[in-house]
Amino acid sequence: MTPTPQNPVPHRGMITVSIMLATIMQALDTTIANVALPHMQGSLQASQDQITWVLTSYIVAAAITLPLTGWFCGRWGRRRVFLVSVVGFTVASALCGIAGSLVEIVGARLLQGVFGAALVPLSQAVLLDINPREKVGQAMAIWGAGIMIGPILGPLLGGWLTDQLDWRWVFFINLPVGIVAFWGIARYLPESRPKAEKLDVFGFATLSLGIGLLQLFLDRGEQLDWFDSWEIRLEAVGAVVALAFFAVHTWTVQGVSFLNRDLLKDRNFVTGQFFAFVVGIILFATTSLLPNFLQGLMGYPVVYTGAVTAPRGVGTMIAMIVVGRLVHRIDVRAIMAAGFGLTAFSLWQMTRFTPDMDSTLIVTSGFIQGLGIGFTFVPLSTATFATLPAQLRNQGTPIFSLLRNIGSSVGISVVQTLLTEGSGRAHANLAALVSPGNQGLLALPPVMDLGTQTGLAVLNAEVTRQATMVAYLDDFWIMMVLTAVTIPLLLLIRRPPKAAGGPAEIPH
Repeated sequence: MTPTPQNPVPHRGMITVSIMLATIMQALDTTIANVALPHMQGSLQASQDQITWVLTSYIVAAAITLPLTGWFCGRWGRRRVFLVSVVGFTVASALCGIAGSLVEIVGARLLQGVFGAALVPLSQAVLLDINPREKVGQAMAIWGAGIMIGPILGPLLGGWLTDQLDWRWVFFINLPVGIVAFWGIARYLPESRPKAEKLDVFGFATLSLGIGLLQLFLDRGEQLDWFDSWEIRLEAVGAVVALAFFAVHTWTVQGVSFLNRDLLKDRNFVTGQFFAFVVGIILFATTSLLPNFLQGLMGYPVVYTGAVTAPRGVGTMIAMIVVGRLVHRIDVRAIMAAGFGLTAFSLWQMTRFTPDMDSTLIVTSGFIQGLGIGFTFVPLSTATFATLPAQLRNQGTPIFSLLRNIGSSVGISVVQTLLTEGSGRAHANLAALVSPGNQGLLALPPVMDLGTQTGLAVLNAEVTRQATMVAYLDDFWIMMVLTAVTIPLLLLIRRPPKAAGGPAEIPH
C-alpha cells in the first residue's frame, strides 16, 4: 500500500527502531573486533599477518556484495531481503563466536560481510520512504547516529567485553539484537512489490573484482611494503583494469547495466558520492589513528582511552539532533560548510598535540570534531537523495554506502602508510643530531649518557617517541588541509527543493 497524507505509513516508530537495531548491529561489527585481535591471535594460534584476515575478509565480502542490494530488492522485495540479511548476519555472528580455528572464523566473517552488506543501505532507503519530506532531515539524523556508533563505541565495547568476558562475546552480543530486529521487521515493515530485473553479470563481475582487489591492495599494502611486493602490484593493476572495464561497459552497454545510468543524471547524487568518499576518509582515518596514539604514544590504558574519546561521540549525537531540525530551514550547503569548518578546526587543534600534554586538548578537539561530522553527515545524506526519484533509492543508497566505505579504506591505508614513513624519516633526521659534537646533548639527564649502551638505548627510545609524534602531527595536518579545501566544492551541490508536505512514496 502506498502512503498518502491521509493514509500514512503505520507503525513508523516501530519500523524505525527495528531497522536501526539491525543497522547498529552491523555498524558495531566494523570495528568491535579490532581490539580483540591479539586475544584471537593467541586463541586461534595465528600469526600477526594471518589474524588480520578476520578484518579484511569482512570488508572484502561486504564491499563485493553491497552493490547487489538494489537488484536483490527488485527481484525479491525489500522486506524479504532485510529479513534474510538479519538472519544471515546473526547466524554468522554465532559461528564467529564458536569458531575454533582461523579458517572457521575467516569463513564466518565472510558470511557476516555478505549478509551484513545490505543492512545499512536498506535502513537508509526505508527511512527515506516512510517519512514525509519535512521529516527526512530528522530521519537521516537517526540513521547517521546509528552508523556512527560503530567507529565511536565499537573499540570501547569490544575492549570491555574482551576484558570482562571473552573475545567471543564481541560476536555473541549480536544474537539478542538480531532476534529483536528480526521480530520487529517481520511484524511491522510492509513489503515493497518486487519488480523483476535482469542482472548485468559482466558489470557485476568486473565491479566486484575491482572492489575486491582494491580492498586487498589497501589492506595488505602496508604489510607487504606496497609496490615492492608482486602481490600488491598485481592487485593494483587488476583493480584498475577491472574498474576500467566496468566503466566502459556501463557507458556502452545496450539495455540494463549493473549501475543504473539514471543515477548519474542526478547532479546532487553524483556530487554526494564525492563528499561521502571524503567524509569516509576523515571519519575513519582519525578513528584509526587515535587509539594507537593514545595507548602507544601517550601510554593511556584502554579504559581511559575510551573515556577521553567518548566526547567525540557525544558531539556527533548533539549535532545530529540539532541539524535534524535545521536541515529544512537552512541551506544544507551552509550547514555542511559549518561542519567541515569545525572538523578542520579540530584537526588544527590536533596538530598542537605534544607527548607531555594532559587530556584536555584531546577531549576538546574530539568533541568539536564530533560536532563537525554530525553537521556534515546528515545534510549530506539529505541533499544527496533530495532530488533522486523514489524508484531509484534502492539502487542509490548502496552506492552511497559503498563510496563511504571505500573512502574509509583509502583514508586508513594512506594515514597508516604516511605514519610509518613519516616516523622513519623523522627518526633519521633526529638521530643525525645525536653526535658527541652536539653541545645540546650535554643537557640530557644521566640516564641518557651516550657513553653507555643503556644510555644509548634510552635516548633512542626517546628519539623514536618524538619521531612518532612528528608523524602523527603530519597526518593531522594533511587531513586538516583536505577538509579545508573541500569546503568551496560544496557549491557543486544544488539546493534541495522545499518540502512538498507529503510523504515520499515507497518504491514498487
